[in-house]
Amino acid sequence: MARTPITMSRIIARSFRRSLFATGLSLLVLAPAAADEPPVRTDLTPKDFKRVEKVTAPTTDFSAPEPFELMQGGAATSTKPVNGDSFSHFSSNITFAEEEEFKLGNALFRKFWVSSPSSTQASDGLGPLFNARACQSCHLKDGRGHPPESAADSTSMFLRLARPARTETERQAIAELKAVNFPDPTYGGQLQDLAVPGLAAEGRMVISYTEEPVTLASGETVSLRRPHYSVADLAYGPLAPDTTLSPRIATPMIGMGLIQAIADADILARADPEDRDGDGISGRAARGRDHRTGELKLGRFGWKAQNTSVRDQSSSAFKGDIGISTPDSPHPFGDCTAAEAKCLAMPTGVQKRLGDTEAPDPVLDLVTFYSENLAPPARRGIDDPAVLKGKSIFYGSGCVACHAPKFVTSRKAENKAHRFQLIWPYSDFLLHDMGEGLADGQQVGDASGREWRTQPLWGIGLTERVNGHTFFLHDGRARNLTEAILWHGGEAQAARDTFADLAADDRKALIAFLESL
Repeated sequence: MARTPITMSRIIARSFRRSLFATGLSLLVLAPAAADEPPVRTDLTPKDFKRVEKVTAPTTDFSAPEPFELMQGGAATSTKPVNGDSFSHFSSNITFAEEEEFKLGNALFRKFWVSSPSSTQASDGLGPLFNARACQSCHLKDGRGHPPESAADSTSMFLRLARPARTETERQAIAELKAVNFPDPTYGGQLQDLAVPGLAAEGRMVISYTEEPVTLASGETVSLRRPHYSVADLAYGPLAPDTTLSPRIATPMIGMGLIQAIADADILARADPEDRDGDGISGRAARGRDHRTGELKLGRFGWKAQNTSVRDQSSSAFKGDIGISTPDSPHPFGDCTAAEAKCLAMPTGVQKRLGDTEAPDPVLDLVTFYSENLAPPARRGIDDPAVLKGKSIFYGSGCVACHAPKFVTSRKAENKAHRFQLIWPYSDFLLHDMGEGLADGQQVGDASGREWRTQPLWGIGLTERVNGHTFFLHDGRARNLTEAILWHGGEAQAARDTFADLAADDRKALIAFLESL
């Protein structure tokens, strides 16, 4: 069936229709809604409804900035001077008492864990197999990770390991989200390239690239580097034949609490899994199980939206990346498997006088609060003519079909600082088929091997300033924003092709807009 051409009017009409659906006033359920029964919000009064309807309507005027566009994190936005710490400031609207909580969480986020036994008993329990010794090691300056640039520089990138379901029982477990996939029987869910003294690391990631030229309509040639992944120096035998390798770089930490505060209905209302409107965009909502309660909730964190909350994302990282147990993931041996007997025989850092896990309460609470309150930075150059032109092209190219510009957060958000804020993350937080070029072949819960969560774009223009690089996408293959766009395929193919067909000055303007975020 031929796809309806993407036009500015269709994009705006679609976005506005879905924003209207999302701001209704009846009961929300997580189950998919019928076409004539869109998801609705329950936190808004009729007066709120009108305000939200007006402020979230897609703009049609690109001659000047929109009201409040400068403050892309609402009242939480950081207006501190732009520098290498631009992703590390707390939400501007938290209380003085919460600032202390944020700073304690920051100290724990930066804390280097050590192997057991140790004289620093409140800091031991590392590993025994691990990828990093601290949260900050991957999320350097709370920003974006990158591919290895030397043999010993893979800390902010790792390989997820998973095999598909082999039996009907396993397939049913994934369907019910009792499992998101199944780990390699020997190496678990993640290849750990570091280990405590006396234990061999699992192996190391090997990356090679081939260059693929792409000629744009303007005659310019851009070279894309296609990565190829393998593993070497495996210490515990071969991987299972059906184990897949999925590379992941660390994502930026900013705005996570605000993302968590977006009403479920606003995300669900944008989903169109059957592409009923024929625009070629069929985003799907991901689901996940709350780590503490097992309750099925909307997924919105992680490259494949497999985690339902900032706390779940944090406990997963403690377990998988550092090998530290928490009340939500009480596994003192981290990702060690039964096939790694020596790992399971190593001492743990559990101190009964402190609790039943290596990071007992309130460690996870504080790290979660810190992660929820890293403020998005204020926009820059929003009234620059090139930026405004680029914004118009961003809309006209169809980018906003997935990179939804703005939301108003729920009035029922847990933290008062996150409630009823107009925010500009530029994401719909849905799963989209991004084509074979970006496929990793690895299912993660509801996400297929070709699907990825739309990444929020706020702060993207400060990546080089904060992290010293411009590597983008889930594995950092793109060396700049132009390459990142050109890698888009699948549902984003039409938008990608429109970008490739632009005149050079128009492409430059679109990039200027992205760099202003």
